[in-house]
Amino acid sequence: MASNPVGDVTLEPIFVIEATYAPDAAETRQPVRPQHLARLAALRDRGVVIEAGGYADMSGSLLLIRAASEAEATALAREDVYMKAGVWVELRVRKFGRVIRPSELPGSANG
Repeated sequence: MASNPVGDVTLEPIFVIEATYAPDAAETRQPVRPQHLARLAALRDRGVVIEAGGYADMSGSLLLIRAASEAEATALAREDVYMKAGVWVELRVRKFGRVIRPSELPGSANG
């Protein structure tokens, strides 16, 4: 999963998803927010979501995701209730090399 180890650091290939909020997201997200947060928590527990959160200016969300491909990462975001309910109106998905210690990798003795 990781590549190019150098000393006690390595790169973990992950995906960064930036989701843009609709102009009325502050109102439309409230009814679906508990479902959205529960799903993210479950995905985090499984090691799929590394980090997730919304920008303080209500412009969008940022997610760091472990996925086998860009298509898989995109599908994960498209399946979210925020996308289905129109809270998110646009997704940008990019592959990212996350600098970590090998012990932080999923499946390692410490990860």
